Amino acid sequence: MAYGNTPHAGPPGWGGWMPPPPPKPGVIPLAPLGLGDVLGGAFATIGRYWKQLFGIAAAAYGAAAAVVALATVAAYAVVGSHLHRVFADEGTPAWADVRPLLIAFGCVWLIGVLAMLFATTMVYAACSAIVQEAVLGRPTTFGAIWRRARARVPAVIGTVFLTGLILLVPFALFLLAFVTMMIALLAVGTGPLIVPPLAFLGALVTTPLAAWLWGKFSLAPAAAVFEGQGSLAAMRRSSQLVRGGWWRIFGSMLLAFLIAAVASYLIQLPVNLLGMFPGAIGTSDLGSDPTALQVVVSMGGLLIVLMVSQLIGQIFVAAFPQLVAGLLYVDQRIRKENLAPTLAEAAAVPPAY
Repeated sequence: MAYGNTPHAGPPGWGGWMPPPPPKPGVIPLAPLGLGDVLGGAFATIGRYWKQLFGIAAAAYGAAAAVVALATVAAYAVVGSHLHRVFADEGTPAWADVRPLLIAFGCVWLIGVLAMLFATTMVYAACSAIVQEAVLGRPTTFGAIWRRARARVPAVIGTVFLTGLILLVPFALFLLAFVTMMIALLAVGTGPLIVPPLAFLGALVTTPLAAWLWGKFSLAPAAAVFEGQGSLAAMRRSSQLVRGGWWRIFGSMLLAFLIAAVASYLIQLPVNLLGMFPGAIGTSDLGSDPTALQVVVSMGGLLIVLMVSQLIGQIFVAAFPQLVAGLLYVDQRIRKENLAPTLAEAAAVPPAY
């Protein structure tokens, strides 16, 4: 056969030789990724590993809810008498009764924040561990992901906490401006009127810096899991990988959070709409003066569905952006460190459990 008749003859684009497509053992091709590859890979990861992902997330958030419920019961057992006296008094409640309630509320709130932080961190670590297997196209189990995620929780929680402090600065300044403005208005102009403009100005100045730092460290949880880095080392690693691609990574992460928020809203929308029609949930037959127990019993089904829908929405909000972050981490290493050949070789190796 003549050379010109071979299927690979001629220059590219003229019906001749074309480079072979990159290997794709898992949810993404092992090549520099576009935005569609990243988002498609995140959705494909959810489709393939939804049992492990939702199982770990449900266990983590369920444990957090149980901790908060126990803390609430314990707080009520301690300050319940003060609560009854506050509601029983027709006049101004005594400070001796209000103070224990404020302390108990603060303790329960702090326990809730810590429990949710731990649960969210567990989901972050699990997402990165799942992405490791999803990129290679390897099956995994709930137990394997749980063990790997649990081992990396201390490092990941450090990256989440430090990044959260960065985002807290402009938020705290906005809150300071709002509270001070309310105090000034209640004081009829005698309050510290100079504080709100200065706080708003500080928030406007620090917001771009906070956004830049957030994008810079957005790959830190993935680095903590993929490479076994500590918190500070993972943040330095994220800074190295993001350098030169900040706008692309920041835009991709922002879009991922937007998609997760919209999906969470759509998941909870049917239940919220159902709650707007009392006759649909069995509350129309309660009478004019139902007791609290009757209301809870009649709405029990709705409350369960509402909690399940909120749980699914929260899982999606927490998981989807982190799946995108894990794939962006892989993408940056492919671009900067030529990781694709190593991944292709690893994809041929069976996993060791």
